[in-house]
Formats: sequence, structure tokens, C-alpha cells
Amino acid sequence: MNQASHADGRRIPMWRLRMLGRVVGRGLERFEVWSLCIGVGGLALLLIANVVARTCFKSLYYAEELTEFLVIFTTFVGVSYAVRRARHIRMGAIFDALPYRAQKTMIFVIAAVSGGVMFIMAGLAFRYLMHARMQGHLTPALRIPYWFFLVIVPLSFLSAGMQYVRTIIKNITEHAVWLSPEQQGEYEDEG
Repeated sequence: MNQASHADGRRIPMWRLRMLGRVVGRGLERFEVWSLCIGVGGLALLLIANVVARTCFKSLYYAEELTEFLVIFTTFVGVSYAVRRARHIRMGAIFDALPYRAQKTMIFVIAAVSGGVMFIMAGLAFRYLMHARMQGHLTPALRIPYWFFLVIVPLSFLSAGMQYVRTIIKNITEHAVWLSPEQQGEYEDEG
């Protein structure tokens, strides 16, 4: 079937859905890459500035809170990026030694279980976020609601789960074994 149904009964060509998927995927990847670069760079600058300020004057009162936020942010954005680029932990020696059919089966099982875990974690993280929001705690120095720091956690788990779904779809539509939606079987082909 080359078309999907629209809510009002019209047909949507599959090429449009694929194009939309590629555009959203590229946009999300750009967000991940730029936010990781800015997050790690900002973390380094903040820590260096705080060391200099503490040595010369007095410590930056907000450094600890911003550092905590940047660590949470880069960690959880990195989860989705790692899944997208197949940089997550895997048993490569065992996997690569298996025949094609076993690899294909394993990648389906691994992606399905991992994706399921990511979706469960997204739900739990969202519940925790809502609980933190209801508590109404503010950060001591900046007086920002603490739950602002946690918004990225369920979003990142959700994004990682979607990357695993994309991996399953890629392995259904392509003959080769894909470790992620953008990384084919072997690490030698990475760019």
C-alpha cells in the first residue's frame, strides 16, 4: 500500500510521510548535536569561570545549579543521540559473529525491548516531573522551579524510544542489518 489514510478519508502518499520523517529526524538530530555541543562547552566554561571567581573573588552563587542542569541536560539528550548513532553499549563481538538471520532477529528483539524500556522510563520520568511540579520546589540560588531542570528527561527517553522504533522500521524496510536508523551493521562504515 503506497498511501496512508488521512482523518477525513483522503489518502496521504507514503513519500510525503517518509519526507516528513526525514525532515523531523534531521531537525531533531541538529537539536541534539547543537545542544550537546553548547551544553558541554557551557559546562566547561561555567566550571572554569567558577574556579577563577572562587580563587580571585568569591564563588558564582548560581554555578552549582547551572552545572546540575547542564549535566542532566547533556546526559539525557545524549541518550537519544547515542541510540540514533548506535553508540550505545552492545555486544559487538558476539553480534558480528552471528549469521545474517540471527543478527536480524537479535536486532528486532534488542530494539523492541530497549524501545519498550525507553517508553516505560519516559512514562515514569513524566510522573516524577509532574510530582516535582506539584511540590513547587524552587532552586536555592536562581529561584527557578526545580521541575524546569527535569523537562528534558521524559522527552529524551521518548526520543530514544522513537529511535528504536525507527530502527525496527529500518530493519523491516531494508535487507541489511541496521544497528540504528542511521548506522548500518559494522562500525567501519561510520562517518
